Amino acid sequence: MTEFEREQAILNYSEENIVTLEWREHIRRRPGMYIGKLGDGSSSDDGIYVLLKEVMDNSIDEYRMGFGKNIDICIDSGNVSVRDYGRGVPLGKVLDVSSRMNTGAKYDSKAFKKSVGLNGVGIKAVNALSSRFLIESYREGESKSVEYERGHVVNDSPQQSSSQSNGTVIEFTPDTEIFGDYAYRDEHIEPLLKNYVFLNTGLTITFNGKKFYSKNGLEDLLNDNLTTEILYPIIHLHGDDIEVAITHSNQYGEEYYSFVNGQHTTQGGTHLSAFREATARVIKEYFTKNFEYSDIRNGMVAAISVKIEEPVFESQTKTKLGSKDMTPDGVSINKYVSDFLKKELDNYLHKHLETADILQKKILDSEKERKAIAGVTKLARERAKKANLHNRKLRDCRIHYNDSKGNNLDDSCIFITEGDSASGSITKSRDPNLQAVFSLRGKPLNSFGLTKKIVYENEEFNLLQAALNIEDGMDGLRYNRVIIATDADTDGMHIRLLLLTFFLQFFPDLVKKVHVYILQTPLFRVRNKKKTLYCYTEEERLAAIEELGPNPEITRFKGLGEISPDEFKNFIGKDMRLDRVSMRKEDLIKELLEFYMGKNTPDRQTFIIENLVVEEEA
Repeated sequence: MTEFEREQAILNYSEENIVTLEWREHIRRRPGMYIGKLGDGSSSDDGIYVLLKEVMDNSIDEYRMGFGKNIDICIDSGNVSVRDYGRGVPLGKVLDVSSRMNTGAKYDSKAFKKSVGLNGVGIKAVNALSSRFLIESYREGESKSVEYERGHVVNDSPQQSSSQSNGTVIEFTPDTEIFGDYAYRDEHIEPLLKNYVFLNTGLTITFNGKKFYSKNGLEDLLNDNLTTEILYPIIHLHGDDIEVAITHSNQYGEEYYSFVNGQHTTQGGTHLSAFREATARVIKEYFTKNFEYSDIRNGMVAAISVKIEEPVFESQTKTKLGSKDMTPDGVSINKYVSDFLKKELDNYLHKHLETADILQKKILDSEKERKAIAGVTKLARERAKKANLHNRKLRDCRIHYNDSKGNNLDDSCIFITEGDSASGSITKSRDPNLQAVFSLRGKPLNSFGLTKKIVYENEEFNLLQAALNIEDGMDGLRYNRVIIATDADTDGMHIRLLLLTFFLQFFPDLVKKVHVYILQTPLFRVRNKKKTLYCYTEEERLAAIEELGPNPEITRFKGLGEISPDEFKNFIGKDMRLDRVSMRKEDLIKELLEFYMGKNTPDRQTFIIENLVVEEEA
């Protein structure tokens, strides 16, 4: 701005420049303040799932108050319907609760002492961000409904008699003007619904005809998420406003699931910190041995759920708890969790001596391995420290996932590439603010069946670990997405398997918390003088030939290094195609890796023969 323009701006600054936005306009202009990122439904934290969750939370609050044991959800082509069987919104307030900001029952902490919803904001945000929104309440033989379009009332129906059971129906369609071309995906909805029933035993949720129910709460949650065999039966403890489930497996690292008032705090917070410290301390005191906390927690798989009055989260998306106390001016979360575990966990270990013996053996094994590699670890850390100053394999970016402040932290990513040509293309075309590149030298070592010592002895693995900053757990992870970018040929597939073997063996949480992806790159370029199309499959190639007409130029990309930087930027931008690497309950890591990466067996040989693909030269 020039000096003249600045002076004019000062002169023109008057009452007319001060604008008060209506509630719906404020939400539509600043949706991120209310629902976090937008997204198209391909990620579990995309805004369309937050909309569903905000509606669900109100129904859950009703269940927790003792009203309505069933919730019915139907999602069809982006249209969402949620029906609960609670008390129903008071009929005279149906309009207010859906369109007047800061209207709700949750300000009275006696009525909704430990609610999960957004204190009178939640469904108003859903309303404003939906092209269509309908709320209908059934209460004591009467009903009342209001219909909206983008927050504007289009039909305010009068009260009328009804034969429907008490409860509330909310229907909404997320607005494509806000969310673009979105789609709800079952693989993101079902874990959300499972968590609801795990945390609310006795509740039945029906989603498009499929029922979700839990009898054993957090014990069911752990069993549903386990991908390794556990060493002893799950320790499941209940108290007022707290529930925990604890076990150990032979996997490396720690794995936690934490919740506050039913909200899945994926980034933990004060309750998880208190739990991690208190669990290790109680176990150490029980054995009266000078165990290291890290040895006690190595291989631990656990879940904690707490109910807190008026919780404070570190962001609107509520993924990390910031509260210090269980109630305003009450006992601290740290003391509450610590006192509960000191009594209940200690009692459990005294009563279940077999579990205590197995636990002690696991701790001793972890201690033995840690001491065995102590010298190697020290050297490797010094090497990694020097590498961080000048890591020749890493082309870093400016913004990192573990930065305390900043925008777009979730967009930070690292591409793991094979060879200099591929890494050169990506490095030249990447966004240096958010995209880092780590270059592999040929094929990494097959780490299957090896101990963690190899992570420190193998320079490449050690430098990768240092680049990701995950030696001491996921808290320090520098990139939200770890993207394996290899050629779509046999060698490229093998490198993918070797990297996944490394991650699943030593850093399984990296995969389980959905940080690992595979980059899709085009196999063909089809173009004429007017248009260029990139094709990722044979079907897309044939469709492109048909679209562009006779005799287009067809190029087959045999490797990433063949794609010029100018072209490559089209494939790693906002719309890049990524395949998410995820684990299912039925995928036991040890058995899975043994099959693919272990010694040749008759079963594996049969599998290879049956799935052999011979590519013909184009």
